[in-house]
Amino acid sequence: MGKLCIPIVETTMGKALIAIKKANRLTDLIELRVDYLRNARLALLLQDRKKPFIVTNRRKEEGGKYRGEERKRLSVLKEAIHLGADYIDVELATERSLLQGLVRDKRGTQVILSFHDFRRTPSLKELQRISWQMIQLGADVIKIVPFAKSWEDNLSILSLIPFARERRQKIVAFCMGEKGKISRIFSPFFGAAWTYASIDRTRVSAPGQLTVRELKNTWEKMR
Repeated sequence: MGKLCIPIVETTMGKALIAIKKANRLTDLIELRVDYLRNARLALLLQDRKKPFIVTNRRKEEGGKYRGEERKRLSVLKEAIHLGADYIDVELATERSLLQGLVRDKRGTQVILSFHDFRRTPSLKELQRISWQMIQLGADVIKIVPFAKSWEDNLSILSLIPFARERRQKIVAFCMGEKGKISRIFSPFFGAAWTYASIDRTRVSAPGQLTVRELKNTWEKMR
């Protein structure tokens, strides 16, 4: 079975700590969506962690909740690096100098470079070009998540996984949306590092995201 990551999309510290406790029993990795949290205290959330953590402060243009100043947004990721987070996730569209600064100062933290397209799935050639760009910027993991408008879009995104793997590049890739659910299920079987699922129906962080139960049940049936 594939590796699983649960996003924590709570708005308060209390709820986030409870959700992390629950997620620990269900998942391989935990994604902390700081853009959802009011008054996030990273040190408290990252201490005594049982699973690897991804810290993300997603901007509104890429499906997140953050609307403020860029340097302030990225200062959260810098803090995560200083606190020894396992991963940070930063968007490819981030201002180049700021992005390179994060990659340069990452210490023991792995950098996930992410690309989202909420309107469509680019052609395989275009997806490969985006992947190359990310690899050249020094990403430890590349994450490419477009929106599926057709069933065929799943084939394009799943074909990208062997392309990255042949270049010894860790990749997370699947499609959003109702028609993209199949790629969320199958991407780990094609060699993706992990896929995402929510704790429950009310905690979905992107369109088409399955719950942990739905995903695990599907994998169980496939076995």
